Amino acid sequence: MPQKDEMSCFQARIVSGQPALIAEVCPPQTGDPDVMRAVARRFAGNVHALGVCDNRREVQMSALAAATLVAGEGVDPILHLTTRDRNRIALASDGLGASALGIRDVLCTSGTHQTLGRYRSARNVHDIDSVQLIQMYSNLSEDGALFGEVGLKGLRPFFVGGVATPFADPMEMQVSRLAKKVRAGAKFLVTQPVFDLDRFGTWWQEVTRRGLHETVAILAGVRVLTSLDEASAYAQCRPSARVPEALLKRLSAKTGPDEQRRVGIQIATETVGRLRVMAGLRGFDISADGDATVALAVIEAAGLRAD
Repeated sequence: MPQKDEMSCFQARIVSGQPALIAEVCPPQTGDPDVMRAVARRFAGNVHALGVCDNRREVQMSALAAATLVAGEGVDPILHLTTRDRNRIALASDGLGASALGIRDVLCTSGTHQTLGRYRSARNVHDIDSVQLIQMYSNLSEDGALFGEVGLKGLRPFFVGGVATPFADPMEMQVSRLAKKVRAGAKFLVTQPVFDLDRFGTWWQEVTRRGLHETVAILAGVRVLTSLDEASAYAQCRPSARVPEALLKRLSAKTGPDEQRRVGIQIATETVGRLRVMAGLRGFDISADGDATVALAVIEAAGLRAD
């Protein structure tokens, strides 16, 4: 595990101004550590870091435990921290645990609302929002005002990121919120998955007009939808998903699961190709709903490299 005074591979890429490639995985619904270790080994050498989701849609192995297993396989984890499920005390405690386990990189998010997942009867917390969480983790060792402390000692600085929302309305408000995250201390931002390229282009024009891409590294999220059923379900259960009808038609034109899977990989690869020419974009976050083979296929087909 890296020493505390070293940068993670991902942080070094961002600080140096080089493009970064990350993938995103959800921990398994099991306590078997070998499942998470096997996933991490699949991505070793193929990405600069592996984002570890925090109970995105269902109860899963804790993100902190899963991130530790990822690090044990020689892959830098990006620990996702969700304000939906824990209050500020628990989130600060997670910071102490992450520091003790050598985890440097964190992504702060509000989380998908529980009514959009399997556990609709669960109560959310949202004691603080994602902007406050970014601010808290950006200076956890010196300023604990959010949770009633002067600060927490023995912590090295976290490399803190957040989520960008190109598809929610009104756009002006979303871009302003992005700027708040930068002021709060975010060093990188990962966009929600990009399907509507025209809308993303409009959003990117506003981001670059304000010069925000010059103050924070922005990575485009690219999710692979491998079947019509998956694409339709995703479009229905995510706010502002903006999955174009043309994408659904391309998937529906293929009847077999293998053919739909192939088309899904092709669409994601094309998306990377159209996004990578946008000046100022700093990299990609590839996800495929737990299918490492599909995510790696897109990385290879798109010519993305982690060297």
